Amino acid sequence: MAGNSKRRGATRNPGTKKGAVKGTGGQVRKGLEGKGPTPRAEMRPGHPAQRRAAAAAKAERAREKKADAPEIIAGRNPVVEALRAGVPGTTLYVALNIDVDDRVNEAVRLAGDKGISILEIPREELDRKTNRAVHQGLGLQVPPFEYSHPDDLLQAARDSGEPPLLVALDGVTDPRNLGAVVRSAAAFGAHGVLLPARRSAGITAVAWRTSAGTAAKLPIGVATNLTRQLKSWASKGLMIAGLDADGTVDIDGLNLATDPLVIVLGSEGRGLSRLVRETCDLTVSIPMAAGVESLNASVAAAVLLADVARRRRSAGRV
Repeated sequence: MAGNSKRRGATRNPGTKKGAVKGTGGQVRKGLEGKGPTPRAEMRPGHPAQRRAAAAAKAERAREKKADAPEIIAGRNPVVEALRAGVPGTTLYVALNIDVDDRVNEAVRLAGDKGISILEIPREELDRKTNRAVHQGLGLQVPPFEYSHPDDLLQAARDSGEPPLLVALDGVTDPRNLGAVVRSAAAFGAHGVLLPARRSAGITAVAWRTSAGTAAKLPIGVATNLTRQLKSWASKGLMIAGLDADGTVDIDGLNLATDPLVIVLGSEGRGLSRLVRETCDLTVSIPMAAGVESLNASVAAAVLLADVARRRRSAGRV
């Protein structure tokens, strides 16, 4: 047979025929053997579910890497506002040959008064550091935020000698809303703010600025699982009240205001998630005039926290 002949020149070059040319070598038997259970879709190379899982893991790694890196507030007005608010900057970057105005002078003066390093760098380097943002020749670097453990939030609240008042956010992804909620929480006597580890804004440069520096004064914690943490707090005597447009009571019926309380705020679009809503002891709505759209998370938080603070003052609990 041509394929198996031993005569010189009669054998084919290796690789010119698929499979073995001298018997099967046991390949048929191996082909009949079972290959074990089918892997999950996420584990099968090339499967759409595997590609989605890989993309999600890559995005999560990038988010964690970004969270550990310092951020830069860019722009003359934002930098001056951040310095006035007491945002803990580490370095003030000033572009070489900048057109100096009152904002630049004030930024340099405030940074010097606070002991913040002031560095003059080429405009191209400042472009790179700010990811091509409109910096107008000024950038303020702020360090990564140091979050507290959820147990530390409750302990700080109990150490205050007042009934604990904590604020938890369920999927608030806009850092401006987060900063505004932190500012309201500090203004109306809350003892801490809790964020979920995923699907939530963090204390970035934008949130720092919007909070007007109160993020440095109020403990902010992160929960790996928000529902589990709320249940843990409930088991320790705290009542859980969720802010929801279809609440079981309106703000006037919040009789738990003077008790140890956790106020939970939902996301800007979908509100409270199902599991978080089921964890709440009650849900609270804010009555509004007909035809008016719902309030965003930060405004609604301010309204509810202001009412809780008023009730506590009236009851002599603060």
